[in-house]
Amino acid sequence: MNILVLGGGGREHALVWKINQSPQVKKIYCIPGNAGIEQLAECHQLSLNDFPALVDFVDKFKIDFTVVGPEQPLVEGIVDYFEERNLPVFGPGKQAAQMEGSKVFSKNFMKRHGIPTAHYEVFSESGKALEYLKQLPEGKIVIKADGLAAGKGSIVCAHKSEAADAIRAILVDQVFNEAGKQIVIEEFMQGEEASLFVISDGRDYKVLSPAQDFKRALDGDGGKNTGGMGSYAPTPFLSPQNYRRALSEVVEPVLEGLASENIIYKGVLYCGLMLTPEGPRVVEFNCRFGDPETQVVLPLLETDLVEILQSAVQGNISKQEIKLKNEHAVCAIAASGGYPDAYEKGKVIAGLDQAGDQALVFHAGTVRRNDQILTNGGRVLGVTGIGPDLKTAVNRAYDAMNHIHFDNMHYRKDIAAKALS
Repeated sequence: MNILVLGGGGREHALVWKINQSPQVKKIYCIPGNAGIEQLAECHQLSLNDFPALVDFVDKFKIDFTVVGPEQPLVEGIVDYFEERNLPVFGPGKQAAQMEGSKVFSKNFMKRHGIPTAHYEVFSESGKALEYLKQLPEGKIVIKADGLAAGKGSIVCAHKSEAADAIRAILVDQVFNEAGKQIVIEEFMQGEEASLFVISDGRDYKVLSPAQDFKRALDGDGGKNTGGMGSYAPTPFLSPQNYRRALSEVVEPVLEGLASENIIYKGVLYCGLMLTPEGPRVVEFNCRFGDPETQVVLPLLETDLVEILQSAVQGNISKQEIKLKNEHAVCAIAASGGYPDAYEKGKVIAGLDQAGDQALVFHAGTVRRNDQILTNGGRVLGVTGIGPDLKTAVNRAYDAMNHIHFDNMHYRKDIAAKALS
């Protein structure tokens, strides 16, 4: 079969890499792809917002199955558009994708269905938001833009003065444009975070390896929020008891609650959890595979990914067996200097051929010009080490990273360090 993957980041490189292992696959296409993806798939430059052009592409190249990587086209309704034309596609429809596309929708949904999350209030006017802020006790507060903000719309503020600045930046200065028309002000939850990925057909679901993501730019969780600077799986912080509670108190009520509102969730449901002393509580939902968690979760999956994705679309995932490897994976992100703020592109990447066979290098922001691979984004590469234990996986990831270089490259050196200790 011919498969089309939409997207051009590290997540999509991992998806293409895993899909390429399926005996069902004849050829993989990717839009727009990157310098790493083009080694496995035929890449084409089209806008992911141009649904008619994408449908024409599917017809022209006789695509049998489309996998949507990023959140933006999902939130804008690409799955509905494809399904109306009887084109098989993996991902949730527009209504279901609101679980990520709108923090306000997601928080109100959790409130309606008794799903544990942080206490919150919603505001669209800065004056009312600032008045509410004054009533809160001093301490950490979280300010979230309602819509999609490339992973940077959730701001953890150390003090109320910082929270006031965040409110003004979003609602007055409109730093997130339309995504910041409304905000959520919520309590800061204490604990370790975990990312739980389930693939659902709307009724039943299967679970992949639980991971932990590192969003802050600098070691020790310093610096600004980013799209993600590394991850590892499985995480020891999600105990068997909390794992069971996450399924029974979060995953199942979400799927049942959506179905009760006539929303059938087919696709990946990413549950971002805070493991509090009271148990798991939801930080956020995403409507797609995480980035960079996909770069550690898929290498630990033994089952044919194409089979799993098709079973979700066809509504028979309950019959699908999923086998996970008894191994560990660690991914560190090599980022451009300055990221997540302004950064330069076009830096030559050296050492990719010396990373060794003990690690996988997933391309994110890269482009090939002539015979050179250049940086083309904030997050440039995801270097994944795999091993029989976490320490070996960490060592393999960083050993490979030490062979790679480009001007002003930076990466966190403490991915999975806390889990090791």
